Amino acid sequence: MKIALGCDHGGFERMQEVKEHLTSLGHEYKDFGCYSTDRAHYPEHGEAAARAVASGECDLGIVICTTGIGISIAANKVRGVRCACCSDTFSAEMTRRHNNANMLAFGASVVGKGLALKLVDAFLGAEFESGGRHEMRVNMISEIENNFR
Repeated sequence: MKIALGCDHGGFERMQEVKEHLTSLGHEYKDFGCYSTDRAHYPEHGEAAARAVASGECDLGIVICTTGIGISIAANKVRGVRCACCSDTFSAEMTRRHNNANMLAFGASVVGKGLALKLVDAFLGAEFESGGRHEMRVNMISEIENNFR
């Protein structure tokens, strides 16, 4: 699986831990920055990672900022992206299963390394429960997006 990654300076160190973890699991990733703890703007990196997911260049995405909120909002502005900001493994799993989320966001100041890697595992390990009420609801979300823009 190829994962799009994006972060700002607040998420940089946590992203390095995520990269090591993804490599240990055998996943490829494409890093859309930032590349240091120097001040960076989360909308730029969140958008870049989201565009890679929306285009199919990457299968899924993970984005990190200080809280996870700002970068998830930025990612969700890209058509076709469903980015969920999660701070517990149940939500990270269920957003894949029920919402067909294709991006995970979390905050480096909200979750520590151990939980961050568990979030990644829960998100990547779950699959969308296609068909039935979940697919109908995801289609309804897509309709909102398509009718709005």
